[in-house]
Amino acid sequence: MKTMIRRLAGAILVAAGVYMPSQALAQSREDAQANNPLADLKALNFQNYYTGDLTGSHADADQFILRYAQPFKVFDSQWLMRASLPVNTVPTATDGHVTGIGDLNVFATYLFDTGNRDISFGLGPQVTAPTSGSADTGSEKWSLGFANVLFNAASRKIQWGYLLTWQASVGGNGSQPDVNAGAFQPFVFYQLGEGWYLRSTGIWTANFENGAYTMPVGFGLGKVLRMHDVVANLFVEPQYAVATGGSNQQKWNIYSGINFQF
Repeated sequence: MKTMIRRLAGAILVAAGVYMPSQALAQSREDAQANNPLADLKALNFQNYYTGDLTGSHADADQFILRYAQPFKVFDSQWLMRASLPVNTVPTATDGHVTGIGDLNVFATYLFDTGNRDISFGLGPQVTAPTSGSADTGSEKWSLGFANVLFNAASRKIQWGYLLTWQASVGGNGSQPDVNAGAFQPFVFYQLGEGWYLRSTGIWTANFENGAYTMPVGFGLGKVLRMHDVVANLFVEPQYAVATGGSNQQKWNIYSGINFQF
């Protein structure tokens, strides 16, 4: 009788999310960490933004991003490096499109000891290199700035955080406009179970040189899969801008990708 009561109580606690068996708890934490940009794992990401409507021109555009992240140490301090190389397809004045490599962006964040392994906080420098070779697909400027990341996975059901970046040009092609830009990406993930989750990760951007900005809000679906020692994370997320200013800003886009952690 006592055994039956314990089993019944355990089932009720599991259903309520108060208690999880150790194996389920480990899997739940792995699902939560699959979206952590500061996870203590190597990561290789293939992501794509398709923009269906740019303000002013109403043209479409596309950006494919190859991204790699790796933790490293400097003496006894923990750091994370993330490098992103885009391939941009942008409209031209003749109603066509041009495709080319964009600017390489790298940041390295120092990982603070928060006292809780489920809460990550990082801050550090970032640099953007003019790897595009063309003003159509890049800035043709060297830029320096900072990156700040917070990820809170204390809850197995809801994870949230943000990525905040800012950069300004320090050299490059003098005939091109200076860079003074910021981006704020609030993100939230809601775990549905069995690796499925809901997500919202729109990136709000602001160009402080010309006053242009966009504030997209997304609602998407993702799935975390395990393949031996690799965690794969597939997702698709439509996004719509609730506010925009200036020309060539995203009005709506579809963000999709597959991320690998290993």
